[in-house]
Amino acid sequence: MAKSLNVNPNRMELSRLKRRLVVAKRGHKLLKDKQDALIKEFLQRARDVKALREAVEEELKLCYQSFLLARAQTLPSMLEQALLLASGRLEVRGTSRNVMSVNIPEYQLQAQESRLSYGLLTSPGSLDVALERFVRLLPKLIQLAAAEKALRLMATEIERTRRRVNALEHVLIPSFIETIRGISMKLDEMERANLGRLMRIKEIVRSH
Repeated sequence: MAKSLNVNPNRMELSRLKRRLVVAKRGHKLLKDKQDALIKEFLQRARDVKALREAVEEELKLCYQSFLLARAQTLPSMLEQALLLASGRLEVRGTSRNVMSVNIPEYQLQAQESRLSYGLLTSPGSLDVALERFVRLLPKLIQLAAAEKALRLMATEIERTRRRVNALEHVLIPSFIETIRGISMKLDEMERANLGRLMRIKEIVRSH
């Protein structure tokens, strides 16, 4: 049973609680709609992220296969030297977009440059293939990082909204209703008592 609020049982307080109840019900509906929209958006994004992650993992597997082949064909010291000589430049620009009060991160690859500076005679072609695959995979990795971060942020907002909806639905609104009912009953009781006193006074006046 909902706990009644500790307030003075008068008509002014009754009117104030009725107004607060209307606002609470309106807020509950808005938050419930927001929660439903967030969940719908979250599930759609989760499906997209799952597909993207599977594609990235498949490409990563090919990258590692090429790299393992290069490692098998090259002495460890020569492979380490070749990797130290390889260089590049990567510029990522981060922005955010508001989706139902959630700031979703978005990353754009501004510039990407890679240079294979090691000697081609001392390194196998499989190493070139592995590094090129890694380079081509970078944009998808950045896209996946942004998408998964967005999912975590949306999950946090869904949980926060759910707690607010439950607090309104199971605590605040029932407390308002119970308090309004209690005050109304008490005011009706006081009105009946006053009416009874007036009738007795009227009878006393008439008898004299």
